[in-house]
Amino acid sequence: MALLDENRLFPTDPTVRDLARVLFQSVKQLPIVSPHGHTDPRWFAENQNFSNPTDLFVTPDHYVFRMLHSQGIALSALGVPRADGGATEQDKRKIWRLFAENFYLFRGTPSRLWIDHAFQEVFGITARLSLETADMIYDQIADCLKQDAFRPRALFKRFNIEAISTTESAIDDLRWHKMIRDSGWDGNVITSYRPDAVVDPEFEGFTNNVQIMGEMTDEDTTTWIGYIAAHRKRRAFFKTLGATSSDHGHPSARTEDLPQAEAAALFSKALQGKCSADEADRFRAHMLTEMARMSIDDGLVMQIHPGAFRNHSDDIAAQFGRDKGYDIPTRTDYVAALRPLLNAVGGRSDLTIIVFTMDETSYSRELAPLAGVYPALKLGPPWWFHDSYEGMLRFREMATETAGFYNTVGFNDDTRAFCSIPARHNVARRVDCSFLATLVATGRLHEDEAFEVAQDLAYRLAKQAYRL
Repeated sequence: MALLDENRLFPTDPTVRDLARVLFQSVKQLPIVSPHGHTDPRWFAENQNFSNPTDLFVTPDHYVFRMLHSQGIALSALGVPRADGGATEQDKRKIWRLFAENFYLFRGTPSRLWIDHAFQEVFGITARLSLETADMIYDQIADCLKQDAFRPRALFKRFNIEAISTTESAIDDLRWHKMIRDSGWDGNVITSYRPDAVVDPEFEGFTNNVQIMGEMTDEDTTTWIGYIAAHRKRRAFFKTLGATSSDHGHPSARTEDLPQAEAAALFSKALQGKCSADEADRFRAHMLTEMARMSIDDGLVMQIHPGAFRNHSDDIAAQFGRDKGYDIPTRTDYVAALRPLLNAVGGRSDLTIIVFTMDETSYSRELAPLAGVYPALKLGPPWWFHDSYEGMLRFREMATETAGFYNTVGFNDDTRAFCSIPARHNVARRVDCSFLATLVATGRLHEDEAFEVAQDLAYRLAKQAYRL
């Protein structure tokens, strides 16, 4: 029995479902453009076999281990590495069995759909995961992973990925991207400039990170002028390895456009570790505007990912470090927060600023009206907790009436889980085709237009927005 229903996520009305199915067939096989994500470039550089099913599906995937942890399963029991040097479970099959025994927890979630898709479409599995089938499925995946056809570059081609962007820190040496380039492989794997570690005074090791950036660029980053020059040099270096975008993960969407003397004074306090919480936020806010101006000069598309309360649990952060499932959405203001940035550069048609949100209440009230008027501003797709059937549908319903389709940027999967990429794009295409079919059925869109928009949402808008 197949794990996947052929009509999954399509409307239940037969007439609308038929049109959604036909629309989906027209985009199903389009190449995947993955312009923002967190896959490891080392996979593609070294092209080594993935080691085992647990390390592929469980241990690195915060969607998976946070759900299991919510039911009282220790992260260490799932093999999640500890930052404090503590012991974690090393028996991969034991971890897998624990995952399988509790797989029922994922019923109704996007993770269930993604995992089932990967099982069936990538590994040919048709049995549902449970404690009874755990070993059989583990062995089937493990046997596949030994084959050349399941190495990262082979899967890249099999998944029909036209381009994929990873995300690296401003002080990353990009060694794996250099190795990919020098290998002569024709897979298009590019990087994205993520400067959080050197623009956020509250980031761990901020002062040391800024010093490292100075050493990498031969600039005096103890001065404001040298610091800004160092950013420009690092951005230029990232572009040599294919970067077409920068990415900014800030606690809020706050922006400022400060006089240079005031920005320099804040920077000096940040280096000395003397910023108050508000001053640190003010400096981050100003740096978004600085980065936007740099984007006008160097052409990098600017992505802003605000509104996550990072590392909510002090205990988990101390034991396991950052990004261990304890990042929580917050209420986020955009109208007042983005105004300084948009007043400075929002009218530029040669600049693209893509804004994401985890606060869905802002779609129709704030983000769609802003993107519906400022030439530089575009809306990113539903992100993180809302990367789901319901989340995507809500986004289309709340944003389209004001921003239309063409002030959005298609879909990006934003994932660390390589085998989920085709699944996530499949879901997005099904949801968009269902939404378009409903517009046709209710007389708001002509059928020929629906086919054109479906192509745009699945493929063209992402290429255009990210300049790929």
